[in-house]
Amino acid sequence: MASPRTFTFLCGLLATNLVAATLSPPAVLRIGPEVIKEKLTQKLKDRDAVHILQQLPLLSAMQESSQGVLAKLVSSILKHILWLKVTSASILQLQVLPLPNSQELLVKIPLDMVAGFNTPLVKTIVQLHMEAEAEAVIHLETSEVGEDQLVLSDCSNTRGSLRISLLHKLSFFLNSIAENVIKCLVPALPKLVKSELCPVVREAFGDVREDLLNLVKLPTSLNSDLLEFELLSPAIDGSAVQFNLGAKLLDSEGNVIMLFNDTVDSLNLPVPSNVPFSLVVRKDVVNAVVAALLPPEELMVLLDYVLPELARRLKLSIRVISKEAADKLGPTQIAKILTQDTPEFLVDRGSARAAQLIVLEIFPTSEVRRPLFTVGIEASSEAQFYTEDDHLMLHFNDISSDRIHLMNSDIGLFNPELLKNITAEILVSILLPHQNGKLRSGIPVSMVKALGYETASWSLVEDALVITSASSNLHSPLFR
Repeated sequence: MASPRTFTFLCGLLATNLVAATLSPPAVLRIGPEVIKEKLTQKLKDRDAVHILQQLPLLSAMQESSQGVLAKLVSSILKHILWLKVTSASILQLQVLPLPNSQELLVKIPLDMVAGFNTPLVKTIVQLHMEAEAEAVIHLETSEVGEDQLVLSDCSNTRGSLRISLLHKLSFFLNSIAENVIKCLVPALPKLVKSELCPVVREAFGDVREDLLNLVKLPTSLNSDLLEFELLSPAIDGSAVQFNLGAKLLDSEGNVIMLFNDTVDSLNLPVPSNVPFSLVVRKDVVNAVVAALLPPEELMVLLDYVLPELARRLKLSIRVISKEAADKLGPTQIAKILTQDTPEFLVDRGSARAAQLIVLEIFPTSEVRRPLFTVGIEASSEAQFYTEDDHLMLHFNDISSDRIHLMNSDIGLFNPELLKNITAEILVSILLPHQNGKLRSGIPVSMVKALGYETASWSLVEDALVITSASSNLHSPLFR
């Protein structure tokens, strides 16, 4: 279980480390070059790209690419070669780099191979070291139905990246044959990379794209409700791929409760840069998620049976207002709490709080239908996020009655501020543990592990919840 101090709440630092979007969609998933590189590397492995390299038809490619004088050279060389093939191959570390227009990404795939050939004249196998680099471009392309999608194209061998050398010096005769083989391979190998490897690279990127889109659509369970994201539009921004997302909240039967697919230009939705990945969820979506976990409800507690000491202090507080009213409180007195609204997150002066409206009614006995009084309470709690396995956890620390209003009274008018302390105690003793109990299951965030990270950092800013990889360079936490 990760310590809460690993989760950062950003405020002033965002001005320098975050880039504000012009419009604020309900959510933004930003995938950095590190994640794209790792995903594409894995998909190339899944599609056995190294095996493709090991099966490159070098001899036939030499024949097909030779012209003029080179064709005569190939013919003469083939008389001295029994076989020529790649004996070992590897794909080195990929690079994903932004192109100057900021609308495309360049993918570089370094290749390292060893080829061997032998001749009928000697039994020695001649080994050649071959280095090449495939390049491809990730960009947006509009489909026939008018939708933008990420595609990979322009795959070819990088000019100037091809290097072929003799691995071990042999006799003058074999060295001479090897040099001629190298001359014939120089025009042949780039064509092989383009014809044999590039289709696999395009297919692997298609797999990466589908995985990311499926990851976006994966629903998040919120007790009996579900939160689902949907793709509004993809984009390439700097060195990252960005998915602008809509969101919707569904009930257990799949009916849409709330729909978030609009963009808001009055919000400053932060988009973290220089992190492997980030998911930014707009504040109204966050509040809807918490609403699904903490819907408005009604709690009734027999104070004398459950919290006798609290019942005693309540009686003393009411006695200050009316001795007659205090004497009416019996052994079956009831405190009734009605939560009117879901908690709403506020970030102010380096701390995050959840504000909510609560109605409290005190009944003298369980038989009486009319409460002694009804007060409305503007309450707030310190909100703390942390992770437990692959779940985002939320916990309320303490709860306070910030303002209290008299809504109804059967004991005449009185100043409700006289009850501020005791109502706060009632909320702390009854409502706080109840809400934290409901939040205990947390919010599953399968995206973190699916992108290859065990933990993540969580930040709550004025307009959004920001989820980034734990390796993020963002700091200045509000909670430690």
